[in-house]
Amino acid sequence: MADRAGSVTAVRLRPKASVLLAVTTVVGVAGFCWPLLIHGTSATAFSHSSDAPWIFLVVLPLLLAVVLSELAEGSLDAKAIALLGILAACGAALRVPSPGVAGFEPVFFLLIPAGRVLGRGFGFVLGAVTIVVSALITGGVGPWLPFQMFGAAWIGFGAGCLPPARGKAELGLLAASAAAAGILYGSLLNLWFWPFGAGTATAFSFVPGAGLLHNLHSFFFFDLTTSLGFDIPRACTNALLVLVLGRPVLGALRRASRRAAFDVPVVHESPVESPAG
Repeated sequence: MADRAGSVTAVRLRPKASVLLAVTTVVGVAGFCWPLLIHGTSATAFSHSSDAPWIFLVVLPLLLAVVLSELAEGSLDAKAIALLGILAACGAALRVPSPGVAGFEPVFFLLIPAGRVLGRGFGFVLGAVTIVVSALITGGVGPWLPFQMFGAAWIGFGAGCLPPARGKAELGLLAASAAAAGILYGSLLNLWFWPFGAGTATAFSFVPGAGLLHNLHSFFFFDLTTSLGFDIPRACTNALLVLVLGRPVLGALRRASRRAAFDVPVVHESPVESPAG
């Protein structure tokens, strides 16, 4: 089991899973950005209410394929799947008392240490599964769901890509990552909503066919003026949770990883026959 500057990576991405994650990410980027890249005549024509179910139907098999490929190649086993389920349930529980009021969303806190300890692939799947489970519990199923899944999945993935660090430096790095993730998550969800939800009569409205740079400029100011009141509290909440609770959570995850020994290969030995008496 690799010990990378104090962090135990329990689940390593294998080549097939890496390709599947790359394909899933491309689908997510296309789902967010396709209105910016095509021409049209009406912003309402770009409502994601019609394409979201198709994105959801594509994402779920891809996530399942990632898990199955890791199972087939030995990176995941029953213990890792059980831990995935436990962490997803804990993340969903964190979302129940925090329906996003004033940006208070501690559901993302657990994704940061989990992605850090258990690896970027595990963090990606955990983020998506956590959002699905929490949406089913809270009744938050809608056209926004696949986009929330991608946002949370990328948060878990990003935590697994952070550079090595130890002690207070690691906590500071994770807190900064949590703060940045809170801001970026809000911007991503705004990008999903903005093309059809901001109207057509404002200075920051999406203009079909106006060009990528023009619309990105408009989106930047739309995000700046409408979302920071939610994004900053989300960023501060998750950064504070990492600073306060990060050390015990990291320690618990690392102990669980070492005891479960996810990446230790299973060796089947032939029974030793006793010599004839």
